[in-house]
Amino acid sequence: MKWPLSIALVLAFVPGWTGLDRLPLIAPGAVVHAAAYVPEEGWPRRIGELTPVGALRLWSRDPAFGGFSALSIDDGEITMLSDGGNYVRFAITGRRLATRAAGSLPAGPDTGWAKESRDTESLAVDRRAGRVWIGYERANAIWRYSADLRRVQAHVAPPPMRGWAINGGAESMVRLRDGRFVVISEQARADGRRGVREALIFDGDPTRPEAKIQRFRYRPPSGFNPSDAAVLPGGDVVVLNRRFSRLRFDAVLVRVPLTAIRKGATVAGREIARWGPPLLGENPEGLAVTQEHGQTMLWVVTDNDLAWYRPTLLLKFRLD
Repeated sequence: MKWPLSIALVLAFVPGWTGLDRLPLIAPGAVVHAAAYVPEEGWPRRIGELTPVGALRLWSRDPAFGGFSALSIDDGEITMLSDGGNYVRFAITGRRLATRAAGSLPAGPDTGWAKESRDTESLAVDRRAGRVWIGYERANAIWRYSADLRRVQAHVAPPPMRGWAINGGAESMVRLRDGRFVVISEQARADGRRGVREALIFDGDPTRPEAKIQRFRYRPPSGFNPSDAAVLPGGDVVVLNRRFSRLRFDAVLVRVPLTAIRKGATVAGREIARWGPPLLGENPEGLAVTQEHGQTMLWVVTDNDLAWYRPTLLLKFRLD
């Protein structure tokens, strides 16, 4: 009877094989490299209310590098998170890029064998408190990790998110300056209306069992879906929206007044920039905001879907 018992124990602790290859995991020693990137026709002087500052093409010899869907910049350190639970952290000083860390999340929904159970799409960081919140799309859940992303602290599947589309969940998540959180679904239709998305306001840490949740609605530009959001210095929220059509991506940035984000409201925002091919046709997934010498900078990272022939771009703009 020892053999059946041994087999049962193995099956209990080893994920079942489904015929799918293992999700690629980035090595802890992976190094990020960068080179200046300039569109073929050069940068325009302005893109709406943005002035292009520059861009980097990022790469690594690690085959799991890429597919980045969320971005955070805190105290000069850049964190990029892929839609497979891989992350890299690095700093840029002058013309040098220094890799600080690389790895994969230690745990999350389900087993982590397949990409579907590590579909991380949004990121909010409070480094002073040692907390990082990550939105999982297919699981419609929010997990909280330690600042180094090596330990799980808490997780929740908020009831209002349970009916969100399997591939259209918490694409955007932002922590407001007063400690509240805003989560916007990529595809969940509010009240069944095609052009309006479900959105939530959490009164604080969304992983707290007692967190109070309020619903509101976000109306993206026609034909677009929200892919990320960030907070401007004055408290307003800027939302990155994208559209995929004819094998290309277009992007629109809108500014939503903080005062408009409230229970039951429908918010749309004011367009501040729009781009697409031939200038930029890559998939804009992650958005972050920083301040440099009193000026506001907007950063965008693109998702190459782990395709070796497509670049991972980190774009930097000044908001005028």
